[in-house]
Amino acid sequence: MTHNVHLKPWNKPKPNEVAGKGNIEVPGQVENIVWQTRAAPPTEYETRLGDALEVAFDEGIEDLDGLVAKLNEIGVQTQDGQAWTVDAFTAEMARLGY
Repeated sequence: MTHNVHLKPWNKPKPNEVAGKGNIEVPGQVENIVWQTRAAPPTEYETRLGDALEVAFDEGIEDLDGLVAKLNEIGVQTQDGQAWTVDAFTAEMARLGY
């Protein structure tokens, strides 16, 4: 025998033409979080804060007290120029949508 007589022929895939079918999310029923729908690029303050948080995470810091301590150590202040506290950090993350 030179081939498999029971092998079914290959069918070329074709896209589904039903709207929304095959999508991970259902259009119109997905809650987009703030950073997905921001109207402007991040401010200089937001960029500095994000960079400082990356440094902290790279160092393995993941607890809230450790993050706040690292931000203060690096010298990144709150938007109004104050040292970070746990309450200030939590409020700022809520304001920024995280």
